[in-house]
Amino acid sequence: MKILVINCGSSSLKYQLIDMENEGVLAKGLCERIGINGSKLTHKAEGKGEFELAEEMPNHTVAIKLVMDALVNPEHGVIKDTSEISAVGHRVLHAGTIYSDSIVVNEDVKKVIRDCFDLGPLHNPANLMGIEACEAAMPGTPNVAVFDTAFGMGMPEKASLYAIPQEYYEKYSIRRYGFHGTSHSFVSKEALDFCGLDDKNGKVIVCHLGNGASISASIGGKCVDTSMGLTPLEGLIMGTRSGDIDPAVIQFICNKEGKTVNEVLDILNKKSGILGMSGGISSDFRDVQKAQAEGNHLADTAINAYIYRVAKYIGAYTAAMNGVEAIVFTAGVGENDKPIRAGICAYLSYLGVEIDEEANSHRGKRMMISTPASKVKVCVIPTNEELAIARETKALV
Repeated sequence: MKILVINCGSSSLKYQLIDMENEGVLAKGLCERIGINGSKLTHKAEGKGEFELAEEMPNHTVAIKLVMDALVNPEHGVIKDTSEISAVGHRVLHAGTIYSDSIVVNEDVKKVIRDCFDLGPLHNPANLMGIEACEAAMPGTPNVAVFDTAFGMGMPEKASLYAIPQEYYEKYSIRRYGFHGTSHSFVSKEALDFCGLDDKNGKVIVCHLGNGASISASIGGKCVDTSMGLTPLEGLIMGTRSGDIDPAVIQFICNKEGKTVNEVLDILNKKSGILGMSGGISSDFRDVQKAQAEGNHLADTAINAYIYRVAKYIGAYTAAMNGVEAIVFTAGVGENDKPIRAGICAYLSYLGVEIDEEANSHRGKRMMISTPASKVKVCVIPTNEELAIARETKALV
């Protein structure tokens, strides 16, 4: 069984073709600048190197066709015909309160995705375009929607509901959904096996730390709590997002600066976080850490605040589960940033956490970074959302 995994953004399309017999990646690539001048396809097939194609892609339908052409191309393709693709798995951001599991796409599913455009205005429209483009290119091939919010839908009401009038939940489905769900689901389940924990009762905290960042608590791979909320703005400090903030700050800035609520939310999403706290140095942790090493006070404060916020959430989620057995770092910063991991773990001595400095010096590898004497296992597990989507798709078709 070969499964094509599609992740559509508003102007981009990432893909992987995965052979489910060995879960190996046969080919992967990226379509950039869809609907914008200068479109480009970058395609890499197993054992065949990289291939680039500069060709205009006015929409996702054209992009999908170019992907199919690349996959069957005699020189850089990996299949003879698209009939070898058993199913297509799509990352879809939001299903509101309707779906809490992955599902084979039909007209009802597409309607739900469309109805949730206001909950995921940047992602849901593009996700739907990708599904419909695949339907047009490969009639009869099953498409599966794997929702980014599915993992967080497992939260109990005490964790998912906001303390606002109940009518707003009933009218508009305003609640905490959580995001990066496919990553959290994948990594939390991998951690149970890697750390030798009980697959039904193992208590795991996953720190998905990248330019976007979130943290989850799970028992037996099922979500207890997760840091993002109605939108990805809630929770940890991120590259450009503020994370948790007093809502009155929005009103205060609106009144002082004469800005609209939408303008201030744009600032909180795109100009805050590490970028804002560092005085505009960068949203890239490497740039801010370089400034920190050179003695820049704002850079130092931003990095320390980021570490502190993650450590606070770990403490809160340990309380939520009445204990923790494994803490896992994943995503770009979590997998590669040794000082960030060390800084977070320095707050966790009360849990009996002990870090092996030599093990923690590695980047991007699946490995245990705590000592044998540590009372909580701490490890790095690289995330693989594409494989998680492929597994969900295989299970359904």
